[in-house]
Amino acid sequence: MGFASSLAAKNIRRRTSRSILMIFTVVFLSFTLFAGSFLILSLQGGLKSYRDRLGADIAVVSDTSKSHGSVDDIFLQGITGNYYISAKDIAKIEAMDGIERISRQFYLTTAKASCCSTRIQIIGIDPATDFTIQPWIEGTYNGTLGEDEVIVGNSVSADVSDKVKFYGRSYRVAAKLDRTGTGLDSAVYTGMDTIRKMAEDAGNLLGSDMFKGVNTKTCASALLIKVKDGYRISDVTDMINNNVPKVTATSSRSMIADLASGLEKYSGVIGFLVVCVFVLAIAVLAIVYALLSNERRKEFAVLRTTGASGKMLFKIMSYEAFFIGSAGSIAGIVLAMILSYALEGNIKEVLGLPYLIPDVPVVLLIALITFLISVISGVLISFVSAGRVARKDTGLLLREDN
Repeated sequence: MGFASSLAAKNIRRRTSRSILMIFTVVFLSFTLFAGSFLILSLQGGLKSYRDRLGADIAVVSDTSKSHGSVDDIFLQGITGNYYISAKDIAKIEAMDGIERISRQFYLTTAKASCCSTRIQIIGIDPATDFTIQPWIEGTYNGTLGEDEVIVGNSVSADVSDKVKFYGRSYRVAAKLDRTGTGLDSAVYTGMDTIRKMAEDAGNLLGSDMFKGVNTKTCASALLIKVKDGYRISDVTDMINNNVPKVTATSSRSMIADLASGLEKYSGVIGFLVVCVFVLAIAVLAIVYALLSNERRKEFAVLRTTGASGKMLFKIMSYEAFFIGSAGSIAGIVLAMILSYALEGNIKEVLGLPYLIPDVPVVLLIALITFLISVISGVLISFVSAGRVARKDTGLLLREDN
């Protein structure tokens, strides 16, 4: 270790209180930069994941679903509930002009399950017609889902080949899906034949009132529609809403636009707060360095009289800033990383938006950029403070101290 770096390290150890104050300031700076960037990227990743998962131009649900939440909540958060569209209304929608593809989904909410501590949503799909869930499933499972087999979302506490029980019957977990950052991560997926069997078991166990007036063999909970080229999505949406009074049709563009608006609002607030904290932390660092430089006039004057050049003063203060910045930024980044992962579920719940944490390489890149910004900022500020001292005459520095 050279003279300048060795002296800088000794200065930091000798002035413990001052060093701790400066390290704490850098921790505050790096924590805010990392946590803010992590949060914004997680929201953006969640929105992209939701857009990819939705995959349909129009989503149709029964009007009875309104008591459980909005259409956005149903497809975004996986709101639990049993609500169904009759076979008559399904046939009417399927016969309308402008529909290229239509896929049915059947929802069933569990009272309790062996795999979960809370109620979860079971989603039945028809692999032959599905064009939204199936592409996602194929990312982790290329087989054909058999009878009495299910696929679980990433947040469900069950692994491949485990057995989970719904309404007195056991089902084998065939696959576990990749994380999406939405409520779909807490859902279970299966084929139509299997979920209708589950519905029959639920009716037998809980009583016939559960599906009163509902034919579980022919109804559906939601319809996902792909519109033909040459037709406007808004026109087909209006046609469904105007001609089928017991359902609600919503365009995916509308849902995504609402989410994007919410994301923009939160990202703007978070970005503004990050900038404010960054400016505040830089200002505090500048003030602290200026005050400390003023207090250390005699120290610098003695160094100058012993032959240390202005360049050497620059080196000493730069090393101090580098050591302090490195310690503070690493501590701030580690703390922000731990809290960001630990509070993922709480943040998602509070924001009510898709929230998908970045992949590890992206997180490491955020950490590296945060580290560089925090350290370089401190070093540049130390340059300014050192420059003020280095430009002063040595004799003047000694007289000022007396």
